[in-house]
Amino acid sequence: MNKFSAYRIFEQDGKSSGRFVDLTLDDLDQGEVVIQTHYSSVNYKDALAATGAGKVIRRFPCVGGIDVSGVVASSSDARFKAGDAVLVTGYDMGVAHDGGYAEYVRVPADWVVPLPPGLTLFDAMALGTAGFTAALSIHRLEQNDLRPENGKVIVTGATGGVASLAIVMLAQLGYQVVAITGKDAEHEYLKSLGAAEVLSRKEVQMGTRPLEKSQWAGALDSVGGETLAWLTRTMQQGGVIASFGNAGGFELHTTVLPFILRGVRLIGIDSSATVMPLRSQLWQRMATDLNPKLLARVVHTVPFAGLPEIFPQLLQGKLRGRTVIEIKAGR
Repeated sequence: MNKFSAYRIFEQDGKSSGRFVDLTLDDLDQGEVVIQTHYSSVNYKDALAATGAGKVIRRFPCVGGIDVSGVVASSSDARFKAGDAVLVTGYDMGVAHDGGYAEYVRVPADWVVPLPPGLTLFDAMALGTAGFTAALSIHRLEQNDLRPENGKVIVTGATGGVASLAIVMLAQLGYQVVAITGKDAEHEYLKSLGAAEVLSRKEVQMGTRPLEKSQWAGALDSVGGETLAWLTRTMQQGGVIASFGNAGGFELHTTVLPFILRGVRLIGIDSSATVMPLRSQLWQRMATDLNPKLLARVVHTVPFAGLPEIFPQLLQGKLRGRTVIEIKAGR
């Protein structure tokens, strides 16, 4: 096979940075399935990895990109054949195994998900790890008895990729969604996604007592830190929180009182290591009841050549929703 373009991350003098290079399949990590890439996406984790802002990469050099969708070019595993539409998210992609920012990707067959009927390859990356994380969070909340009739569900860091998709999904399921954001100019955007109420983070009085006024039946938190501590103090009796991010800090200072007096449940969401049976189930849901009908409002598309410009914008909080990278190998 001729050379193809890839965005590879290198380490030099203890610092990591990425650049476009030409590779062949022999340069990629091993795997049973070779995918001709159509789309990838940009997640917070990708931006940390590509810029060195976070210690994400576990092996250098490494092709970045924790998401990919495309068509099978070749497979030594009987479960997949040339021409199959597939996607991969998570596992070690883009951190310890060459990832989705390349015109061709080679991965273990056990990582590959057939594209569910009802989704396009573009849809799969508009959702990507962010959509999967939102769906997994909702699934875990439902497993812990959250229902629309229980009360309000709050979503923090609401303009982010996971949160934006979660708002749409929750609203479709009939939940009364409250969005909280530090971006006052985005209130109408969040309401257009289905948020019944939007709170300005700068105006929220978080208080300092071990227990504050109970307000939320459920919460999806991408912020961590002080915001997550506040959520533990303001949940209703039996309230449940899905924690999947640390944009506001990774330390959590709270007390046991919300947990032993109100029965609050705090659930960690790790989407990259989700086992395949549940992974497949959630992708089926994202093609059916969790398929965001307002997906177009959440996503914008960038050509492969424009990928490096996206990372600093994401880290600086200048983006909202999802960014899909259009690669389409062989053009």
